Amino acid sequence: MMIIEQIYTGCLAQGAYYIQSGNEAAIVDPLREVEPYIRKAKAAGAIIKYVFETHFHADFVSGHLDLAKKTGATIVYGPTAQPAFKAHVAKNNEIFKLGEISIQLLHTPGHTLESVCLLVLDEQGRQTGLFSGDTLFIGDVGRPDLAQKAAHMTQEELAGMLYNSLRNSIMPLNDDVIVYPAHGAGSACGKNMSKETTDTLGNQKKYNYALRADMTRDEFVKEVTRGLMPPPPYFPVNVRLNKEGYESVDVVLKHGKRPLSVTTFEATANETGAIILDTRSPEVFAKGYIPKSINIGIKGSFAPWVGALIADINQPILIVAEEGQTEEVVTRLARVGYDNALGYLEGGFKAWKTAGKEIDSVESVTADDVSVRTQGNILFNLMDVRKKSEYDAEHVIGALNVPLDYINEHLSEVDKHKTYFVHCAGGYRSMIFISILKARGYNRLINIAGGFKAFKESDKFELSPYVCPSTML
Repeated sequence: MMIIEQIYTGCLAQGAYYIQSGNEAAIVDPLREVEPYIRKAKAAGAIIKYVFETHFHADFVSGHLDLAKKTGATIVYGPTAQPAFKAHVAKNNEIFKLGEISIQLLHTPGHTLESVCLLVLDEQGRQTGLFSGDTLFIGDVGRPDLAQKAAHMTQEELAGMLYNSLRNSIMPLNDDVIVYPAHGAGSACGKNMSKETTDTLGNQKKYNYALRADMTRDEFVKEVTRGLMPPPPYFPVNVRLNKEGYESVDVVLKHGKRPLSVTTFEATANETGAIILDTRSPEVFAKGYIPKSINIGIKGSFAPWVGALIADINQPILIVAEEGQTEEVVTRLARVGYDNALGYLEGGFKAWKTAGKEIDSVESVTADDVSVRTQGNILFNLMDVRKKSEYDAEHVIGALNVPLDYINEHLSEVDKHKTYFVHCAGGYRSMIFISILKARGYNRLINIAGGFKAFKESDKFELSPYVCPSTML
C-alpha cells in the first residue's frame, strides 16, 4: 500500500509531503522542525530513506540536514545543484525505489536551475502523483526572477526555460496524475495561486493560464513575468542557508526558549540592541505594550512578515508572547532563518506591567468614529497599508496607500506631525505598521478596528469602483 500525505503549513503557505510504501518512507521539501516527520515514520513502522528537495528554497529554511543526520536518509537534489554538504545530485529521469513504488526525478529548470519535479509510479508502474515543487502550482507556475543572479540569466531567459520544462516534461504526463505543489495561495513564490492545494494535471491544463495548449513561448514569457513584485529581502539568505548549512534547530530552540526576568529582559534589550518582538494579537497589543516593541502576531502570516520587515536575519530578537506560545514563536522564526532569538519575557507583558515599567498603547477606533471625528473630511488623513494590488482593486476615495511591504520606501510620505487613521484589510497589518512607526517616533497614528471590511460595511464612505485583481496582472 502507498501512502501520500500532504503536511501543509498555512503561515508559510507551504506543502511538505510524506510518502510511504512498505516499510520505507521519503519526505519531500521538509520544514526545519523535523521531529513530526520522524514520529510519523516511527509510528508507521517505516524508515526514512530519502529526503527529496525540489530546489534550494528561498522562502523557508528546509529541514533536510537535521532530518538526514537524525535518520541516515539520503538527501537528493536535481541536476546542477552544488550543495556544500553530502547529498546525491541526481540525473534527469533517475529512478528511486521506495518500497514497492518508484519515484522518477524530472529536471524542470526555470524557477531555479536545479528545480525538479518528482513523478510517483505505483506498484504497476502507473503515473500517480507529481510533486511539482515551485515549477507548477495550482493556478500558476513558479516565478522566474528569483534565481537570476545565481544563474547569470535574465528573468526572461529563465521563463523560457520554464516554458520548455512544462511543455516537455510536465504537460505530456497523464491527465489523472495528482499535482502536489510546494506552495498555495499566499506564498510569494508565485502571483496567482489557488487556495486549493492539490488538483489533477488534466484540470490544470484546462484552467492554469500558463498551461494553455496554444500558448507560444513569447506569450508565456510575457505573462509569467508580468506583475511580479520584488521578492522579500530574506529570500537570498534562506537560499544560502539551504545550500551551505545552518545551526541545528534543536540548538536554536534551546537559545530562544530561555526565560528572562523583567530586569534581565530590559538589560539585554539595552545592551544588545535587540528588537522586542511582541507576538500577541493586535487587539491585545493595542491595549498595552513595551515601548518600541514591534507587533507581529503569531496567529497571522507571522514568519513571512518577520522576513519582509526585519532586514538583518542575524538581528538579535527578544520575544514577548502569550503563555505557552514561546516555542511556536521560536520555531516559526527559525523556519525563515531568524536564529538569533535571545530569550523571552518570563511572565509576559503582565510581568512587565506589574513591575511598574513604562508602557505604551495604540488608540483604536471604529470606521464610524473616523467619520465623526473628521466631519466626513478624511482626505489625506486615511492611510491604507494594504498591498498596492488590494488598494487598486478597491479603496476608500482619498486614502493614501502606503503598503506595509515597502514601509521604508514610503516613510517620506508620512508627516510626523499629522494625525493618520491607519487600516489594512482586517487589523493585523495596520498594527504592525503602527508599531514600527511608533518605535521611530511617529506618535499620531490611530488604528481602524476591522480594517477595510469595516469601511465597506459603513455607509459613510465613498469607495472606488471594484476592479478584479486578476485583470490587473
